[in-house]
Amino acid sequence: MPKLLYITCDQKPAEKSRSLSVGRVFLDEYRKSHPADEIQIVDLYHHEMQRIDTDVLSGWSKMRSGQGADLTTEEKRKTDRLNDHAGHFASFDRYVFVTPMWNLGFPAEVKMYIDAICIAGKTFQYTANGPVGLLTNKKCLNIHSSGGYHYGKEEDHSVPYLRSIMGFMGVKDFDVIVAEGMDIPNGKEEETMKAALNKAAAVASQF
Repeated sequence: MPKLLYITCDQKPAEKSRSLSVGRVFLDEYRKSHPADEIQIVDLYHHEMQRIDTDVLSGWSKMRSGQGADLTTEEKRKTDRLNDHAGHFASFDRYVFVTPMWNLGFPAEVKMYIDAICIAGKTFQYTANGPVGLLTNKKCLNIHSSGGYHYGKEEDHSVPYLRSIMGFMGVKDFDVIVAEGMDIPNGKEEETMKAALNKAAAVASQF
């Protein structure tokens, strides 16, 4: 049975959030089209993530030098938590990130989450020929909204980054639904939102 991990990062209620509104249409249609699939929702604003801090860095350093048995209680607890985060992420087959753009990038919680799941030996591994992603035969969708028009431009540090890091972990099947220019009063906001909602429903049925 395929497993879908649905990841959000927006503190607004769904009716006031463009990304969550599009995501809700996707999720409703996905449930209809894939009734047997397991779905888990992660709200990054209420998801207790382990930061990469001094204990983590010192613990990793000890393990690389063969001193894994010498980890302090905190070093072991925190590195174990990161392994749990990464292992949990790796256990899913399909990923949906629902994100707003903040200042040309994602909210900080998205980067914190990526740091917590992008762990060597869990979601990628180092080889003599460089890093290799371990999350093969999986797919990812990014439902993304922005107030201006940035998608595909050099200043966009959101969708391209997620596409790159997912590819780094082995997820090459990557799609995006973007509702952009939503804060620019040019009369296109309603049309843009409608197109994003329609695409969400269409993508969900085949995802």
